[in-house]
Amino acid sequence: MQMNIRALMGASALAMFAGAGLAETTITVATVNNGDMIRMQKLMPAFNEAHPDIKVEWVTLEENILRQRVTTDIATKGGQFDVLTIGTYEAPIWGKQGWLMSLNDLPAEYDVDDLLPAIRGGLTVDDQLIAAPFYGESSMVMYRTDLMEQAGLEMPEAPTWEFIREAAEKMTDKGNEVYGICLRGKAGWGENMAFLTAMSNSFGASWFDMDWKPQFDQQPWKDTLNFYLDLMNNYGPPGASSNGFNENLSLFQQGKCGMWIDATVAASFVTNPAESTVADKVGFALAPDNGLGKRGNWLWAWNLAIPASSTKADAAKTFVAWATSKEYLALVAENEGWANVPPGTRQSLYDNPEYQKVPFAKMTLDLINSADPTHPAVHDVPYIGVQFVAIPEFQGLGTAVGQMFSAALAGSTTADQALSQAQALVTNEMTRSGYIK
Repeated sequence: MQMNIRALMGASALAMFAGAGLAETTITVATVNNGDMIRMQKLMPAFNEAHPDIKVEWVTLEENILRQRVTTDIATKGGQFDVLTIGTYEAPIWGKQGWLMSLNDLPAEYDVDDLLPAIRGGLTVDDQLIAAPFYGESSMVMYRTDLMEQAGLEMPEAPTWEFIREAAEKMTDKGNEVYGICLRGKAGWGENMAFLTAMSNSFGASWFDMDWKPQFDQQPWKDTLNFYLDLMNNYGPPGASSNGFNENLSLFQQGKCGMWIDATVAASFVTNPAESTVADKVGFALAPDNGLGKRGNWLWAWNLAIPASSTKADAAKTFVAWATSKEYLALVAENEGWANVPPGTRQSLYDNPEYQKVPFAKMTLDLINSADPTHPAVHDVPYIGVQFVAIPEFQGLGTAVGQMFSAALAGSTTADQALSQAQALVTNEMTRSGYIK
């Protein structure tokens, strides 16, 4: 399919900012190196034709490095970037600090009311939209239907963790480099700790009790970490402590994973025959649970935001409006097919009969709507966030604990040692920060 740029973009009112007669402006966009963001860069000719007065320069970084760079830049008002790719964690914290520009003045045709409430709510501070979602996600089980059949099992729509363990065991064939389960092991608050924190919710664990006391010395966290390590050591790929989202995606596409529990956004990549050797052999299921009332799925969005100190606000808003618009979704569909449209942001996408034919569309929406950041754990907790804790200190805490748990996966420490270290470190930091009196 060819880009029908004029039909899609020519009459769009999203050009209103450019219509003000901007001088040629260069904006710098910091973004993450995942497939949807790479695809956006390939589709930039559409933006360039509609907005010849705006030049876009890209800084594309690995997830952990991106977070370090943009956090440092915005906190120090460094001014390196005009548009930031940030997550659901940073957006409300930075918005409350006054670090992000309001997007309430996007044109009416942008249709902010079309944004899914679960996603929009996390990007709104004091009634101001402070970031625009590029895609939203939860997490789910992606699995090889052929290997599941060979194992003599049938994946339930809503599996338990015990079923996942049984299936992982039966699907593992290490002699042929097929591993029953692939999970994140790379250290990082948004890497292994995103997975493990969401998983821990379904085991009855939490980061803190109502008095902000860390809970890593409690049985639910021991159960979570030991179950995870048992899965990965027995049925996971070698070197898993270095594997994050992109590494596991590659393994799955190469046919080396029986199951992969990760972001719903990966569904389009594992089912794309141009990229995946098992594209026609992939099934989907809800994230696992333990019958305690919480599934191990998260809620996340990658969003575009503009630093409040930006001197190129008009050009930056023009770009953000384009990249997160209904028209952009149509552009991706025309060029890449509906399955590759950035998911999880707009109700109109899920109302579209063409998109409803995508096999993972409904499950993605159901998982996004079922995640509850205000009540993430089985028990009451004092924080908001499913796979993170929405406090400024969490970025450092999550990464430090992630390093401890990754070391346990690598075999350089035990589960008990890692949990003990996590308890001590988090207790010290929360005491120093004044959460624990």
